[in-house]
Amino acid sequence: MDWLYFWSPRWKRGRVRLDSLRAPAVQFGTHRTIYINDPQNATTVTFRDNSVSTTKYSLLTFLPKGLFEQFRRVANFYFLIIAVLSTTPISDKIINSSPTEVMRSGTWLTVPWSDVVVGDIVRVKTDTFFPADLLCLASTNPDGICYIETMNLDGETNLKIRKALERTWDCIAADQAMGFRGVVECEQPNNSLYTFTGNLIIGKQTLPITPNQILLRGCSLRNTECAVGAVIFTGHETKVMMNTMDVPSKRSTLERRLDRLILVLFCVLFGICFIGAIGSASFVSEKYWYLQLLQADEQYNPKNRVLVAFLNLLTFFTLYSTIIPISLYVSIEMIKFIQSNYFINRDRNMYHLETDTPALARTSNLNEELGQVEYIFSDKTGTLTRNLMEFFKCSIAGTMYGTGEERSSDAIHEKGFNFDDKRLLKGAWRNESESEVCKEFFRLLAICHTVLPEGEETPEGIEYQAASPDEAALVAAAKHFGFFFYRRTPNCVWVRESHVEKFGRIQDVEYEILNVLEFNSTRKRQSVICRYPNGRLVLYCKGADNVIFERLADQGNRFKEITRHHLEKYGADGLRTLCLAYVDLDEDEYIAWNEKFVQAKSSLRDREKKMDDTAELIEKNLVLLGCTAIEDKLQEGVPTCIETLSRAGIKIWVLTGDKMETAINIAYACSLLTNEQRQFVISSETPAIRQAEDKGDPIEVAKVIEETVREALTSAMAEAQSIESSHDGRDLALVIDGKCLSYAFDPQLRHTLLQLSMRCKAVVCCRVSPLEKAKVTKLIKDGANKITLSIGDGANDVSMIQAAHVGVGISGKEGMQAVLAADFAIAQFRFLTDLLLVHGRWSYNRISKVVGYFFYKNLTFTLIQFWFNLFAGFSGQRFYDDWFQSLFNVMFTALPVIVVGIFDQDVDATRAKEFPQLYRAGIKNLYFNWPVLARWLFFGVYQSLVCFFIPMKAGWGAINADGKTFGLWDLGTMAYTGVVTTVNIRLALAVTFLTKWHHITIWGSIAAWYIFVFVYCGIPPGKVLATQDNVYYVIFNLMSTAYFWLMVVFVPCVALSGDFLYQGSLTIVSCVQNTGFSFDTPEFESFFASQEGVKAPARSWDIAQRVSMNKRRTGRKKKEKEHRGGLREALPRIPPLKHPSSSSLDQTPPPPGGDRNLI
Repeated sequence: MDWLYFWSPRWKRGRVRLDSLRAPAVQFGTHRTIYINDPQNATTVTFRDNSVSTTKYSLLTFLPKGLFEQFRRVANFYFLIIAVLSTTPISDKIINSSPTEVMRSGTWLTVPWSDVVVGDIVRVKTDTFFPADLLCLASTNPDGICYIETMNLDGETNLKIRKALERTWDCIAADQAMGFRGVVECEQPNNSLYTFTGNLIIGKQTLPITPNQILLRGCSLRNTECAVGAVIFTGHETKVMMNTMDVPSKRSTLERRLDRLILVLFCVLFGICFIGAIGSASFVSEKYWYLQLLQADEQYNPKNRVLVAFLNLLTFFTLYSTIIPISLYVSIEMIKFIQSNYFINRDRNMYHLETDTPALARTSNLNEELGQVEYIFSDKTGTLTRNLMEFFKCSIAGTMYGTGEERSSDAIHEKGFNFDDKRLLKGAWRNESESEVCKEFFRLLAICHTVLPEGEETPEGIEYQAASPDEAALVAAAKHFGFFFYRRTPNCVWVRESHVEKFGRIQDVEYEILNVLEFNSTRKRQSVICRYPNGRLVLYCKGADNVIFERLADQGNRFKEITRHHLEKYGADGLRTLCLAYVDLDEDEYIAWNEKFVQAKSSLRDREKKMDDTAELIEKNLVLLGCTAIEDKLQEGVPTCIETLSRAGIKIWVLTGDKMETAINIAYACSLLTNEQRQFVISSETPAIRQAEDKGDPIEVAKVIEETVREALTSAMAEAQSIESSHDGRDLALVIDGKCLSYAFDPQLRHTLLQLSMRCKAVVCCRVSPLEKAKVTKLIKDGANKITLSIGDGANDVSMIQAAHVGVGISGKEGMQAVLAADFAIAQFRFLTDLLLVHGRWSYNRISKVVGYFFYKNLTFTLIQFWFNLFAGFSGQRFYDDWFQSLFNVMFTALPVIVVGIFDQDVDATRAKEFPQLYRAGIKNLYFNWPVLARWLFFGVYQSLVCFFIPMKAGWGAINADGKTFGLWDLGTMAYTGVVTTVNIRLALAVTFLTKWHHITIWGSIAAWYIFVFVYCGIPPGKVLATQDNVYYVIFNLMSTAYFWLMVVFVPCVALSGDFLYQGSLTIVSCVQNTGFSFDTPEFESFFASQEGVKAPARSWDIAQRVSMNKRRTGRKKKEKEHRGGLREALPRIPPLKHPSSSSLDQTPPPPGGDRNLI
């Protein structure tokens, strides 16, 4: 056999999966200079054009990217060797050709987006998208404001306001836009959607540019006739394009283990090829003169044994290449695709009717990973809770308000407002002893925010557009207390105040907004500086309690301690709290501060830090007014879901930005924490740390916190080890806040934190930032090497979602960023039960069985050729016909394993959730490990010996009907028939639930072999197909002998006897132990299930029992139909294990998917 046979196109099979790569953009300099509407100066600077391409490959990058992605899989390196031996990109024409209006030659000219260049002035009309990142110059609305929708960027549907700089308001007119000249100095392109640093220079005037003046590509203009902007970033330099490329590529743990298995099989392949090469070099000799080896080609020249060994090594690589399952990846991808798009996406049990949101598998690569998750990291707000914020209680001037009970019949009912206290409503607050403090409290709620009002300017007709639900709830509360916010411009807000001066009087008051110090995760507060109509200058501030308390004045805060007590009580009740404070400002003090603030806003370097530092200068000496308490109820089914997942062996961590008391209360409410647990609480709110913070020395504070964390972790670790060694059965839990957590990540403490947290059943991390969430996830993912899942609903959860093995996004109230970054999307936390315990477990079991079976059948098929070459002088002679070998994986064994990967299930969905302990098999990886694979491979070797030697010995010297002895192709066809029959029946024995599709594909594949061989062997040589002369009429000669029919029955029986004996031995052991099945083998429905009385699945050794029960089942069908109301009968199954508590389960489960309500 010529080694050039390697070049056959037959060996160029296998599906290649490619993931997009992103090369980081290289930028030079610290800022860019843009000449607006100035073509002469603009030629001195070169920018990227405005056309974009979202294709994964281009003509230049297709080859290197494709090779890189393909060879990340070890198996594909092997495929390359076989291929060596033996683009049309998707167009973005529609987007690039979208029209927009650009100022050219004094008029608005319609051009495609691809022709827009940096420095152009662009006009965008309502309900259209911005073609590039623009600096807003003007709009048709008063004061240069416009409204935009950012849904394509972050999924948020609420409108946001953008305001042009006052100096450019007149650019809305064509003649003014034509004559406008200016220079923009700004940051280099980056992927930060919410920050921008730059200055607009007009003449000698320098104006700072903030994110409020930037219109990003991907956003659309709303409620504004048109807006005019100057192009800042184009094409791939726009922020939306910078974000679309930074997506991590994830591979499942099973797939990575599969790579190691491929390496093992490659070593086996090299080993048998090397044995064959050495054997062929040893065999060739001049003494076999009748073979005429000297007249043959160099491949068999006995005078050059080294060359013979090398050439035959290549020949054997081709001959035995089927040991590597080339079609495995294609089959797995097909199975995963159907699992995701049919079973997961269409599962009605994960469909949320209220929001019309089904489950969504955004990738099919991680299906089996869902069946091995051991750690879940969850956000709290919007994930465990509903994120439907309602104003519930408040504390004003040291007095608590709000009944906290069901609202009375005459109470106000409105979204975001669940407050009932007659002391404050309908103007009754004027009768309180601290009515002036109440008035200041309500004004702060009405003024200190960034909410946009929409609709009629009446309390009934208005609708608030807010960045977060809690901010909208606070403004709605102010309305019901008599301070109705109804209009906003960039510089003013209007509040309709009732009952302020006297009962029944209403007045509209205009407050000038001088500065807005916005909320961010670092500041954890928001401030507004406003001027009253009478000239009063005041700073209103609301934020987290620890942040506000640090900035209170030393004198005059008589409600500080009582408010702190109220905050603790609200936190214990699981409410979200904010502290409210104010300070009156001196005019001169404000003017001096504002100059510094303007300078900070104009800085091109570290602008955000400088603005935060400048805000610190004025946000001080605050006077505390009180605090608010907002209720965010748990989602439906969260406690039950967490309890079920815990029984499945999954450890759940809650990572939240809320205060510790709130987080602990929510953890108790959802059954994550219980009174029976030993809880370790590591908090920065200790007397020692507070005392250090009061001194104001940051070095001393850091030293005290580090020492406190070290002592707490060491003490907790010692106690945890003591409890573990005593075996008292108590569960452990850890609660830690973000400040302590940052010190616990120190390399000296990191290992202790990891060991302690792994011993805990539940962990609650509070006051943590998005970056700390990702660090906690990686601590377990990398440090403990456990399968992790992160779930969240907001933009602050994206880093955590991307850091975990599996990311799940919840379609919530905080936009779609979490969903867009996730691998799977669901509408409610409780759907995790179905996603993990049902679909995840099924996928893991199925894929594990598919992979093991693939290697088994390919090893069995290939070793038969190896055994034959031991008899053929290691000549490299084929034992099978070419078409037989090519169609083995394509036609005769392909469909059954795919059907098993799609439909196989050991228990139905209901019982998988009823007995979640079954899931622990996946956590322990009992279905895909080396012992399991070794059994598959052992029986593959055994069955290959049976399928070769029995036909070989039986056919040795046998004579057909024509009086001729059996030849090579007769024996090869007989052995091929045996191996096709054996591997298909072996798959039937491995199936735990037989459906009609299993029967059709398994028996149909065997029938397909007979149909094919009848047709193929009946075609005369040279007719239709270029068949081998040797196989013509072979099958008909074989079938005329008794040898063939004996082999058809005898070979599969002997080959599969090993499986029967092995499974039977397990049955004997399990019967002796009276546990149903052996605990340490994957062929069980689970030790836990047997203890609970769940019936065992049908196994290979139950075939005889199945057959013997057919009559009993036939007689029982009528009774069962009457009992079930005529429901469709399931396929025959073995009777359930008898158990005192299993009487209710003594029914046959429905067919795969039968209990899943599919859309």
